[in-house]
Amino acid sequence: MRSVVLFAMLLLSGAQTAFAQKMEGEITYEKIYRWITIFSKLSFMSNEEKDRMKMSWANMDENKQDMILLFNEKQTYYSFPKNEENTEGWVWRKGEFNIYRDLENEKRTDILDMLGRTYIIEDSLRAPKWKVMNKIKEVAGYMCMMAVSEDTVKKQKVVAWFADNLPVSGGPEFYSGLPGMILEMELNDGDVVVTAKKVEMKPVKEEDLSVPKKVKGRKIDTAKYDQLIAEHIRDSIKSHRYPYDAVPYPN
Repeated sequence: MRSVVLFAMLLLSGAQTAFAQKMEGEITYEKIYRWITIFSKLSFMSNEEKDRMKMSWANMDENKQDMILLFNEKQTYYSFPKNEENTEGWVWRKGEFNIYRDLENEKRTDILDMLGRTYIIEDSLRAPKWKVMNKIKEVAGYMCMMAVSEDTVKKQKVVAWFADNLPVSGGPEFYSGLPGMILEMELNDGDVVVTAKKVEMKPVKEEDLSVPKKVKGRKIDTAKYDQLIAEHIRDSIKSHRYPYDAVPYPN
């Protein structure tokens, strides 16, 4: 009897180990841009222009774009899906948009086409200062907890919903750093909402999560990236131009 119990315990231990090794998969997100709310926050637009825009764009405010995140316990990769058939309306899509996160070594690598060229942002991974709130909701079949943060440089509020039973500190766009995968994210009071539609636990190839060895582009760090974005937005606003046709939003 004792040997049977011991055998059962070994089987259970092996099953738990196997399950732990399978913390990898693919998440399909739906990213919704609400252009009226985004444009309405541009300081150079008059109230009359904003009202006219709301009337003209009433039936095409929301644009939707599917996004894909591949993950395992150590790495994540976020980008556009290979199949673009789900894109609805106009979205920022110009060339490279590849977000790599090395969670084990706390490194970020972003390959982005913006401002007329390809940039490679390489730096240490700096998570936002999250505050976990006492709220929960279901997203894509997972019970998620709410966390909030604020980017004081870009003046953007961020609300995230993360699943602690997906214990990978990753997420969509440029966000991570919570004790579980971010399955929903709201930026700047609803300007952009990114929500997981499907979570598939399945093997992911190592090469799909790793930064390509040969990438052409200008290498910069996070501080330089933030400076380029800030200067472009400032100059665009000063010239009464929409700033997000040459840089990703959110950024």
